[in-house]
Amino acid sequence: MNAAMAAHTACVWEVLARKVGNVHPGANFADLNYLDFIHSAGALMKALTEGGGVGETILRAVQLRREVTPSNTNLGIILLLVPLAKSENREQLEAILASLTIDDAKYAFEAIRLASAGGLGDVSEQSVNDEPTVTLLDAMRLAADRDMIAKQYATGFADVFDFGVPHLLRAFERLGCVEAAVIECQLQWLAKFPDSLVHRKRGGMSALEVRIRAASVLQYGGIGTSDGRAAALGLDTYLRCDGNRLNPGTTADLVTACLFIALRDGKLKASDPFAWPVSDWL
Repeated sequence: MNAAMAAHTACVWEVLARKVGNVHPGANFADLNYLDFIHSAGALMKALTEGGGVGETILRAVQLRREVTPSNTNLGIILLLVPLAKSENREQLEAILASLTIDDAKYAFEAIRLASAGGLGDVSEQSVNDEPTVTLLDAMRLAADRDMIAKQYATGFADVFDFGVPHLLRAFERLGCVEAAVIECQLQWLAKFPDSLVHRKRGGMSALEVRIRAASVLQYGGIGTSDGRAAALGLDTYLRCDGNRLNPGTTADLVTACLFIALRDGKLKASDPFAWPVSDWL
């Protein structure tokens, strides 16, 4: 599957999967719904087909997204998928990241400002509100200790390749459909890493509480068991309290990156079974 189609499919699968705490067809937020994410997926696919460098494509994708929805649905996805889509493998990705320029940073900073995404890449040394003086990779390195998307740039997407994709594929093999694999992959991410969006909105203690609750779901056997599903439903209720301020949005972006790699590399196919046929889920 070519990169643009893989990106679109990954984005659509991510929002259609009934993940805990996130938007899906059965759970909208007050300011956006799952169709906003579907339209945003189309905008990203168009940007990827137009060519240009990494920074230019990031900015173009945000501009096109703003034409279909005013909400910041997918900045994190854009930041992750654009360099992935411009590479065919892990080695090429590392070369692309190493070749990023100050101009790439300028375009990306403008995209972040347009998306009104407070906090991402915004550190005292290189605020997104100022003109960058370092490359996009160096700017991401400055934010890598507190933002999981920036960390992927700084580490060659190591968490995605070495943690997320293997968990996604193992879950697909065990559970037999894409939707369940996506949900299980999300829980693995939540149990392992603090969600950057939750941390920004609610602080470190709330991010830690989410990790503890997600780990508890996995201790019950994950969503492959009835006890695990019951615990996950409790986690979903918890994440949706307080006006969805506990929405684990960064984790959703990282899951989308895992889906993209699996599709691009032929480990998953668009024709694979998607829907999870269980009666005791969302």
